Formats: sequence, structure tokens, C-alpha cells
Amino acid sequence: MMKKKSIPASKPFLILFLCQMISALDVPLDSKLLEELSQPPTITHQSPKDYIVDPRENIVIQCEAKGKPPPSFSWTRNGTHFDIDKDAQVTMKPNSGTLVINIMNGGKAEAYEGVYQCTARNERGAAISNNIVIRPSRSPLWTKEKLEPHQVREGDSLVLHCRPPVGLPPPIIFWMDNAFQRLPQSERVSQGLNGDLYFSNVQPEDTREDYICYARFNHTQTIQQKQPISVKVFSSKPVTERQPVLLTPTGSTSTKVELRGNVLLLECIAAGLPTPVIRWIKEGGELPANRTFFENFKKTLKIIDVSEADSGNYKCIARNTLGSVHHVISVTVKAAPYWITAPRNLVLSPGEDGTLICRANGNPKPSISWLANGVPIAIAPEDPSRKVDGDTIIFSHVQERSSAVYQCNASNEYGYLLANAFVNVLAEPPRILTPANKLYQVIADSPALLDCAYFGSPKPEIEWFKGVKGSILRGNEYVFHDNGTLEIPVAQKDSTGTYTCVARNELGKIQNEVHLEIKDPTMIIKQPEYKVVQRYGQVSFECIIKHDSTLLPTVIWLKDNDELPDDERFLVGKDNLTIMNVTDKDDGTYTCIVNTTLDSVSASAVLTVVAAPPTPAIIYARPNPPFDLELTGQLERSIELSWIPGDENNSPITHFVIEYEDGLHEPGVWHYQTEVPGTQTTVQLKLSPYVNYSFRVVAVNKIGRSQPSEPSEQYLTKSASPDENPANVQGIGSEPDNLVITWESLKGFQSNGPGLQYKVSWRQKDVDDEWTSVIVANVSKYIVSGTPTFVPYEIKVQALNDLGYAPEPSEVIGHSGEDLPMVAPGNVQVHVINSTLAKVHWDPVPLKTVRGHLQGYKVYYWKVQSLSRRSRRHVEKKILTFRGNKTFGMLPGLEPYSSYKLNVRVVNGKGEGPASPDKVFKTPEGVPSSPSYLKITNPTLDSLTLEWGSPTHPNGVLTSYILKFQPINNTHELGPLVEIRIPANESSLILKNLNYSTRYKFYFNAQTSVGSGSQITEEAVTIMDEGKMAGILHPAVVAGKAMASRQVDIATQGWFIGLMCAVALLILILLIVCFIRRNKGGKYPVKEKEDAHADPEIQPMKEDDGTFGEYSDAEDHKPLKKGSRTPSDRTVKKEDSDDSLVDYGEGVNGQFNEDGSFIGQYSGKKEKEPAEGNESSEAPSPVNAMNSFV
Repeated sequence: MMKKKSIPASKPFLILFLCQMISALDVPLDSKLLEELSQPPTITHQSPKDYIVDPRENIVIQCEAKGKPPPSFSWTRNGTHFDIDKDAQVTMKPNSGTLVINIMNGGKAEAYEGVYQCTARNERGAAISNNIVIRPSRSPLWTKEKLEPHQVREGDSLVLHCRPPVGLPPPIIFWMDNAFQRLPQSERVSQGLNGDLYFSNVQPEDTREDYICYARFNHTQTIQQKQPISVKVFSSKPVTERQPVLLTPTGSTSTKVELRGNVLLLECIAAGLPTPVIRWIKEGGELPANRTFFENFKKTLKIIDVSEADSGNYKCIARNTLGSVHHVISVTVKAAPYWITAPRNLVLSPGEDGTLICRANGNPKPSISWLANGVPIAIAPEDPSRKVDGDTIIFSHVQERSSAVYQCNASNEYGYLLANAFVNVLAEPPRILTPANKLYQVIADSPALLDCAYFGSPKPEIEWFKGVKGSILRGNEYVFHDNGTLEIPVAQKDSTGTYTCVARNELGKIQNEVHLEIKDPTMIIKQPEYKVVQRYGQVSFECIIKHDSTLLPTVIWLKDNDELPDDERFLVGKDNLTIMNVTDKDDGTYTCIVNTTLDSVSASAVLTVVAAPPTPAIIYARPNPPFDLELTGQLERSIELSWIPGDENNSPITHFVIEYEDGLHEPGVWHYQTEVPGTQTTVQLKLSPYVNYSFRVVAVNKIGRSQPSEPSEQYLTKSASPDENPANVQGIGSEPDNLVITWESLKGFQSNGPGLQYKVSWRQKDVDDEWTSVIVANVSKYIVSGTPTFVPYEIKVQALNDLGYAPEPSEVIGHSGEDLPMVAPGNVQVHVINSTLAKVHWDPVPLKTVRGHLQGYKVYYWKVQSLSRRSRRHVEKKILTFRGNKTFGMLPGLEPYSSYKLNVRVVNGKGEGPASPDKVFKTPEGVPSSPSYLKITNPTLDSLTLEWGSPTHPNGVLTSYILKFQPINNTHELGPLVEIRIPANESSLILKNLNYSTRYKFYFNAQTSVGSGSQITEEAVTIMDEGKMAGILHPAVVAGKAMASRQVDIATQGWFIGLMCAVALLILILLIVCFIRRNKGGKYPVKEKEDAHADPEIQPMKEDDGTFGEYSDAEDHKPLKKGSRTPSDRTVKKEDSDDSLVDYGEGVNGQFNEDGSFIGQYSGKKEKEPAEGNESSEAPSPVNAMNSFV
């Protein structure tokens, strides 16, 4: 006989609701199916009911809807038709009902104040939006008034009134001084809820002339300032102390009305000296825990999320050393309407029955009214299948013409709720959505779930067959779920085969085949064993496995639940782990884990490392096992166990471990019970009902554990009802229309008696509904089908056996299954910050459309083409993930002067939603890379020919090339610098009028409109007068100004040797003269000579670019040039970087502040600018590995 999940009912209205649930069809969220089915309109997005707009910006009134066929849209304004075609300032977005009112081109926001309502209509009905009240924000100026200075005696109270202008929405008030610093507040001086500044008692330091009240209007981002208030405190000795007096509120009692769900703010500010302390109590009750907060130095009582239970009298007490005063505030909590049961969409088959239920609560009780396709139901066209009964519409024998959209309006004096729910009558033959010939693989003795997702109208009946010509499956060995799934609770080898799912209704029949394979479980047939090894010895653990021949196992070894050390002493073989040259740190627990695609098993063993014994030495060993176990004092829930210890083997016993075996539930399996000190040989043990106990004892010393003792005699305890309920109860949907309730099954001895079962109960949270329960056995999971997508449920699981129930379990909150998000983020905007960085903004999607836990947003972006090359390349999409409800992000690593596209998608636990329309943006030009090469050819007596290649990465449109060159003399000093600008379309140049037999150094770079790129350098020599030609250096891109290198070996020239000898002789004579003058007490005028013959290369720091003196290149290892100077802080001129930003988002290296600003640092080497005039040409030392960007 088939098992069906039954749902009991107890009340008439619940029976009616369940009839709706049974009769109504669930439409699977299959994209192909949804595209084919007709559907009345559904409002998916709309502006808030109270919509305050910025009068300086265009007004956008949202109205989005879906339906099949796509709906058309119309609007009403102040209850009458709003003809947007007659107003040139108003447009409607294509394929949308969203209105855009153009204020920035001459329109006035005040002219469009009013109540707007949107209607979305197709051939199956009409859905309407809320009444959207449009009001422009207002930030009026402060009225001019003459403020008299306040003369106050020390110790008296004072109130400085703010009286801000009335704005929409109300402004935020704060007090500051002339320096725009917030005025300090304390228990003595504080700001009230009305914006006034209260002084419980004034002090001389309160004297000042710039008490200024500011009103900030956030909507228009404006701040209005009141005229400064002057306060002068004059002293009077002695200062008279005063008992508390309330400054606000006045009198002994007052009243306050607050709405349910809002924040309740109550305030008491008192005058007095010493400064009074405020305390709050609730008469006849306690302040609500976890929702009560004290602000403004306990002068303000704040209760969040108030409910009707928070109504009552709240007393504030102000007290100082001279007395106290109190005030009672009577709080009444009213409630705007809120849903108990909102109407849900109803999909029916022709001839079926169904109901729409609309239940709301509030204070006062709201009235319920119905509309059909936006028209009050009393004047709507008649429908014989429809009957209105208060908050319920009953449908009987519906036909396709009964399709419509119904609106339920629940309203009272504090607000209203409006919900659309459609009735869609469909006649569809069966369809099976599960892929054909799907293969399921399951380990033997595990549950097997074979899917048969289906749809049809009327709802099809599902039957399962095994084999090609098999009979229909029935019996207790199968469970048939309402969603079509076939469950085999304990799959065996003979369960392997082909299964056929057949779906039929009166319009047709369809079938689908799936295949089931049962695999042998993976087992460890030779487990690793406990080992004791001497230091520097060798040890091996075995792990021999048996597995299904079609599954490929992988074996992993762990040490103390972590990876094995990266040490060549650990050798992992096919069936073992060997440790060579064992050390003390190898001591620990080693675990062998075997994984396949379907299951996983593991086994562990302990390795104990001991010192090698000396010769001769005392032999230390594990103790001998205890013996002679005896049970005495038997009771229902306790017993006494005693034993005799075995030999300690030269190492004292530290403790005994008591283990037990449950011969009734788990024979042969020993469990830890307790442990006692090594000096104790008896223990009182606590017992559980319905367990056949045997005990054994293990002795432990520093060496290790003994072998277990022989088991004691058995003792069977009496049965009882369970003491505890399953732990780790969870409710997580695996599909959009189900709720999977799981729990940890009780162990055998926890059952306390025979017939262990579980009572699984659930009900939808925040819905006035009864608990639905089912009793199951031998499982730890139950699937509730036909649930709404992603709604909270209250869940509890209670254990029971043949003797009764466990205590009432606690409730947990779970959620039905998630579904993919419905809509894409809108209003995607890109702001290009620079040539490699852009910022993207988007509007968050409504949380209701996320249909799951919002995980964040993904931005997909890719380069379309380079604007300089006009050549497309392979599109490589990049993805950045931004966690949470962020609405912006940074796009790094962009290439300059390129065209990009991007889109944004919302992500939940199910996956990604649809992509927003592709947004195109372009990056501006950047500086180019260095020219690809620089060749110098055809040297003559007075000319050189230069040839070059264009930059590999122009990063824009090249405007010109810059060539700088200067001669190098025989002492490696650089001469005057010459600069030439060359058109961008040139690729060669002949330099004439050069000096013969002279070495020149060339600096060459390209330019765009943004600036110069990195340069390439090269040296060359004009032809000598002897006809010799200097070699040409290979080009090299360097990090700074490179020292000139020699190419002609002049050290072997005779004239050079003679010159050096003359220089040496002159230096020797100079040293002798200096020595003689020094001995005579004279001074050598070095400073004067340096001033008179100042090295032209020694220049002060230039004010325009902040360049300091330079260092020699660290890679050249050459000494500093004569006259070069280095700043003490070793600062190097910061060059513009041509490096790209690192990609960032989730899982990359970049970092951002909360506002998305980039805080990383990047670096890059770049050719220094050549020296001009007589400045030093030495290369700077790369002091820092990177240049920082601030």
C-alpha cells in the first residue's frame, strides 16, 4: 500500500484552507514551462506609498509587472485617468509602467503633487499598485528673529530653543559652534528630542557667544543655520543647591500614542544641582528585554519594534542628593493593518474549486474590501463561480473565463494594505520536467530518491513502475512523495534497474525513465593500530580498503586532524603510512580517510613516542588490565562498579576509564562512560532506561592505556518514555517548493524503550495556522512539499516510544527552499575615475524578488576593443563579487583608451539572477609605454641615424615623440641637453652637426595628450678622426638616469697612461703642500674654493617638482659622482605609474574602504627624465621597491 504524507485538520476554516492547498496547482519554476503558460499580471516593483522626491531632480514613479502576454500599463492621478500623452514633461519607460517626470528641463515638482496609482492589464486580468503619494521635499529658511543674550546665574537651569523651520521630511537637529565643532554634551547639558539644548545647571565654562542650532535636510542635502545665541553665566557665592525639577515634559502626567512596529521614544530632562540622574520603570511590569535602550545619558527611553503588549504607564524618576521628582507617561500602542494571511495566487483546472483568503489585524480592527481587476467587486462583472464571504472568496467549478486578478484592501485610520492575487484557470496535459534517462547512484543500505517533477492541469496522478513491463510499485518499502519523487528508504543491490514514472490526467499521459545503480560501500578492512615506538625508530600504519570496483577511491592521511607535516620522513604508500627516524613531535593521532564520489570512511590510531631505554634500565610499560569486576547496589538509574587494578609496570596509574556496551541496541560496540583517578577502584554509574549494560575498565599511565578488562556481568534497566528530543533540528528547503526537516536521531540507549519514533510538526511563521504533524520512524529527515518559496516556518521534532512522549521540544525557525532571483539590478551607472579605474553603481533589487538569502551582487565586465588599435580580441570576462546589500563597487585593472561592457546580477543561495542590460563605457587616454626599440645606425663624423618602433601599448593617440641627447666626455660627465620634438608619424631621424669622435647619450619617449610615457635610452659614438668606429650599445629601459658607460678601452692608450701619471704627480704635490700648511697652523680655504668653483651639477632642490639630489644606480655599483648630493631622508622623485590596478572584489588582492575608495598601493619602475643643463645625470638608487600613490 502506498505511503502518503497526511496532514490532519481540526477547525472548519483550516479544512477550507487545506481544500485550497489540495485543489490549487503548484506551477514548477521551470523557465521553459513558465514561458508557455498564460498568466495574469503581477506587480513586481512599485514606488513606496509615501514618496518624498527631490524637487531639483526628475521624478521617477516605479511600476513594473510581469504576465503572459506582457501587460500594458495605465495610471490614475488623484482618482482620475492620467493621460501622459498630453503632458510633454511625462514619459513612460518602454515595456514598463514606470513614469519619468522631467523636472530638470523646466517642470516644477509642486505641479505633480498628488496620489498616483498604476494598473497593469492583459487579457487575463488587471493588477493595481498601491496609492503612491508624491510630495516634493522642502527645506525652508529660518525665520529671522532677534535673539537676546541670555544672562544666567551659576547653578540655574537654562533652555536654548532651536525651533527649526518645518520641512519635509523633518530636519535633523544638532548644535555646533562657529568653528563647526559639535558642542560637548553630558548628563548636565544635552539636546532634547525637539532640538532644544537643555542645561540642568549652568557653569562658568558655559559662557560663550556661539551656540548655533543647525537643521540638516537630508533629502535635499542642505543645512540651515540659526543665528548664534549668546550665553553669559555670572557667579554668585555661594551657589545654591536645588532639588530636581522637570524641564520636559511638564506636569506630572502625559500621554503618547505609537504605532506597532515603530520605535517608541520617551524623554525626561530635569534641572537641579547637583545634576539629577534619570531612572525609568514601567508600572506593573518590566521593560522589555533585548528591545530596550537608554540614550542621551538615560534621559531618553528607546523601545524598538513596539507591540500592543508595550502599552502601559512608564515612569521617569529624576533624583539628586536633595530629592526627586517623577513623571508618568501613558503609552498606547495602535497598529496599522498587518497581514495574518495575505491572499496567494491560485492556479486551478477547469471545474475545480478554490479559495482566496485575506486576513489582517490591526488596532483598531481593519475593514476588508475586495476588488476584481481593480474594480470594487460589488460593481465588477458577475462571475457565477465566485462567492464573497467576508475575508474569503470561494470559487466553485471555475472555467477559463474565471481567470482574473483580485485585490484585497485592509484599512483602518492608521493605514492600509493592498495585495494582488490572481486566479489563473489552466487546462494543460501532463508534462514531466525531470530529464529523461537520468542516472542515480546510491550506496547500498542508503535512501534513494528518484525525481519525477511534473506539471499538468488538472493535477496529474503519478505512478511508478520498475522495468520495461513491470507492475506498479506498491508496498511499505517505497515512499511516494507529493512532488512525484519515489523514495526507497533502504536501497539494496536488487533495487538496481530502470524505473518508469507515468503522469496522467484527463487531457493526456506521459512517461519518463530514470536509472538506479546501487554501489557497494567503501570499507577499511585493515585499520591502523595503536603504536608505541622509541625515539629515532621507524613505525608504519596500515589502511587496507575494500570498495566498489566502479568507484575510484582517494586516501588521505591526517595528523591530529591536520595535514601531514611537509617532511620527507613521512612516506605514504598505497596501503600504509611509514614514518622514518621518529622524533617526539611525531607523537599524536593519525587518521586514514578514504573518499569516493558517494561515501567516505575513516579510521584512526595513536602513536606514542618514548625515549630509548638505557642499558641497564627500568622497563616502563602500559599497565596490566584491571580484573574481578563486580556490580552492586543495582537501581533503575544507577549502579556501583568495583574492580582490582592490574600491575602498574613501573609507571603509576593516573586514571581509570570506564566503558560500557549496550547489548540490546549495539552489541559489540563499546562507549566511553566516565573516568576516575588512579587511586579509586569503585564508581557510582548513572544509567539510562532500556539498556542491557556490560562494563569494562581500562587503566592508563604515562606510557599509555592497558588492554580492557574482561566485561562485567550484564544488567538490563527498565523501559521509560524518552528523556530528550533530537538535537540539531533544521529546516532548509532543497527545492523552491519544499521544506526539508532534518534532525540527529537518538542513539539506541537514548530511546529509553521500544518503538522509538519522531513526531515532526511544522507551521508557517507569522501566519494564524495550526501545527501540522506526522509521526515517522527510522529516519532523520522529512520533506514537506508544496510550500511557498522562501518563507519562514516554525519546526519542532519530539521523540516518543511505546511508553510515551519526551518533554515538549523547543521550536526552531527554518525556511522553505530558495529560488533564483527574479529581477536584475536596475539603474546601472558607471563613473570612470581614471584610465584604469571605474566605479559602478546600481539600484538594489527588492528583497521580495531575491527569493532567498541575499549573498551579494556580481559584476561581469569585459573589454570590447581598444580605441587606438580598432581591433577586437578574445573576450575575457572578469567577475567581481560584492557581498551583502552593496550598491556600488570599483572596477580595477582597466586598460586605457578602451571600450568596455558590464552587467550586474544579484546572487542568493540558489544562484544568480538575470543580468542587467549591458552597460557600455570607455576609458580615457593614458600615457604610452616606451617605444618598442631604438636603433642608431650609419655613424659619420658629424651625424647619426636614429630608427625606432612605435610603443607596444600606445594607450591613446600618439601626438609626438621627444628626443633628448647630450654628449659624454672622457671623464663620463654629461654635457648640455638638447631636446627635439618629432611628429608621431615619423619612424626615423638623421641627426647632423654633431661633434666627431664623441659619445652621445639619447633619451627617447612617446607622448599622448595625457603626457609622456616611459623612455628608452641608448648611447652611440660618431666616427673618430682616425677612422675608428665605436660600438653601439644595446637599448635598455632603466629605472632612472643611467651613468654613461665606456665602450673604448682607453686604459691601454699611451697618452692616457702619461696623463694619469701627471695627474698622480700633481695630487702628490698638492698633498705635500696641504700637509706643510697644516703643520704651520694654516687653513686650506676649501670652502672658499668650493664657493668660487662650484660644481655646476650641485643644484638646490627645484621648487616646481620637488626633486631631491640623486643616487647612483644600485645595479651599476658605481661610486657617487663628484658633487652629487643626497637628501637625508633618501627620497626619490615619485614618477607617474603606468601600472594597472590589481583586480579586486571577493577573493582578490585589492582592498577598499566601505565607500569603495581604493586604499591599495602600487608600484612600477620608470625611466627618469634626462638631466637638463648641468644637473647630474647619475641614476637614483631604488630606495623603495615601489612608489606610493596617495
